[in-house]
Amino acid sequence: MSITKLAPFAVLFSAAVLASPAHAVPATGPSRYLAGSDLFGLEWASDPQISPDGRTIAYVRQSNDIMTDKARPTIWRVDVATGQQRPLIAGAGSYFSPRWSPDGTRLAYVAAEGASPQLYVRWMASGESARITGLPDSPGGLAWSPDGRRIAYSMLVPDDAPKLGSAPPKPDGAKWADPLQVIDRVTYRFDAAGYLKPGYRQIFWVPADGGAPTQLTFGPTNAGGEVSWAPDSRSIVFSADLSPNWQREPLQSEIYRISIDGGAPVALTSRDGPDNAPAVSPDGRSVAWVGFDDKHLGYQNRRLSVMNMDGSNKRVLTSSLDRSVSSPAWSGDGRSIYVQVEDRGVNKVERVGLDGSVREVASDMGFGELDRPYAGGDFSVSRNGVVAFTSGDPSHPNQVAVASGSGGRRLTHLSSSLLDSKVLGQVQKFPVSSQYDHRPIDAWMVTPPDFDPARKYPMILEIHGGPYSAYGPQFSSDDQLYAAHGYVVVYSNPRGSTSYGEDFANQIEKAYPGHDYDDLMSVVDAAIATGHVDPGNLFVTGGSGGGVLTSWIVGKTDRFRAAAAQKPVIDWASWGLTADIAGFSSPYWFAKRPWEDPMAYWQRSPLSLVGNVKTPTLVVVGSEDYRTPVSEAEQYYEALQLRGIPTMLVKVPGASHETLTDRPSQSAAKASAILSWFDRYRTDKGMPAAASNEGASLPAAH
Repeated sequence: MSITKLAPFAVLFSAAVLASPAHAVPATGPSRYLAGSDLFGLEWASDPQISPDGRTIAYVRQSNDIMTDKARPTIWRVDVATGQQRPLIAGAGSYFSPRWSPDGTRLAYVAAEGASPQLYVRWMASGESARITGLPDSPGGLAWSPDGRRIAYSMLVPDDAPKLGSAPPKPDGAKWADPLQVIDRVTYRFDAAGYLKPGYRQIFWVPADGGAPTQLTFGPTNAGGEVSWAPDSRSIVFSADLSPNWQREPLQSEIYRISIDGGAPVALTSRDGPDNAPAVSPDGRSVAWVGFDDKHLGYQNRRLSVMNMDGSNKRVLTSSLDRSVSSPAWSGDGRSIYVQVEDRGVNKVERVGLDGSVREVASDMGFGELDRPYAGGDFSVSRNGVVAFTSGDPSHPNQVAVASGSGGRRLTHLSSSLLDSKVLGQVQKFPVSSQYDHRPIDAWMVTPPDFDPARKYPMILEIHGGPYSAYGPQFSSDDQLYAAHGYVVVYSNPRGSTSYGEDFANQIEKAYPGHDYDDLMSVVDAAIATGHVDPGNLFVTGGSGGGVLTSWIVGKTDRFRAAAAQKPVIDWASWGLTADIAGFSSPYWFAKRPWEDPMAYWQRSPLSLVGNVKTPTLVVVGSEDYRTPVSEAEQYYEALQLRGIPTMLVKVPGASHETLTDRPSQSAAKASAILSWFDRYRTDKGMPAAASNEGASLPAAH
């Protein structure tokens, strides 16, 4: 394989860099194919909240603003019967977290209009809104009391930063350096939040018509989170880890009950493991929640349980369901509980009876992440059993849909005017059997627009992160841009993926990367066997856990012509001491700490294989990534440079791990950079029509 060496320096990409992939011809008119500039025209739905009577849905409508290069959330209203919708709360700010009052006459929401976000209430009959709070920080976890008189929320309560010594006295008018930053927390920075402000999240309630907030929880622990009210509106239940060792217990939490008049929280659970998302039954006699007994495995299903309001008579309802559940919500009659269930790459809403029976209510839930096809979604339930949920498919991002026992029905058609005018890549599932143990592996193929089954195309293997997560048949802007550029895109759920049960996920228990590599190579072989893939033009990329596997793959084989490792972990020991979730390193992903068993960390680190790499490899990372810190990407880039392997380092300015593609211009530019890198090493230089126009090019930044 002929390899062109690159100049030994890192490149910081903006939207203008690599704006047009190799071989692209400037467009003379509107393109039939999806282009980077089209990302600004996408709209999608999240957080659909159905009114108590089941007639109206308030949801958050996200749209990309080309002038600010950001997604802007507004709140819209949809009539369930007719599907008619109109903006409910919109303006120059950001508006989110809509929550109906118990009688459906008011809507609470959070608005950010320049200053810190505040809690507002809208009176639906008059259309008037009033600001209820004047808070120093953003409120979260909004929950109305059943009598409609109060709203609970959580918020960061500032605390004094730790001090160590003191600087000398500063003369009046002097301009000195900032004071020392003293840190004493285990987790002192977090992805997308940066370095954490000193303080703790606490729970409050405020009168629904305004007034002074009442703080319910106190102390040097984080109590803030989703809460559920008792029917008498005199107490709430919440989830937290209030133990003295909370900083070193990443998965430990209990369910607590506390009176709105104050007093100490009373623990209702006491097991070793996470107990989350409490929901009080309509009659106030029971509490539903999700969690598990922690066995220190890399993955365990969250199971639905119920108990009496005093914590007695605990029982698991989904012990026979080998799937993880979340977001419990009681039916209006209190006889069953709605939950979200992961199943084979698709999230569903299912109704669980108090006898443990399970019935599917809605499927094909869409997720709010546009760039890659992750499974996920949101839902809510009315008193009469109408379910509002996000619904997506490979050709459209999240829509608002409803289900009421007679099948699902979409109410919105966001982005349709844009996407229906494009020729998109078609997504099809294809069968794969792992070469390691013949285990079936779910995989999907995205074919280029105007696909010709008689020809062979270059292929991109795109790998999901996690590793405990799942892809599914959902819309993906990255995959569509790759396909529009003339590539077949293949993605899959190798062992370790969620939604296939505990055993499948734990096939990589304390052994990741491992035989998931064999699964991925089997996916590649199966894709080639379809006759649509050129085996001499294979490429690989993935982010986070997919970045780990990308860098692992090029250390194990040179069958790929080029690779792009996005936000990878390269050295598990350094990651385990610099990541914002360092507590998960051990005992969940490794049996011991790095200094106790360094070889276990090294043997599973892609850096241990860097001496084998022959594949030209691009490295991509956000400049403010604290989940897989920038140093991981930088050391891999430097190792490849020292070995003389063609490489470049792409940093996305201002982006964290979770926000790598949040800015539309950066999302488009990142995809274009990867395509331009792969184009350097393609041997089929004659590109299909889909790539020979603006459909594969990007706008310059201004």
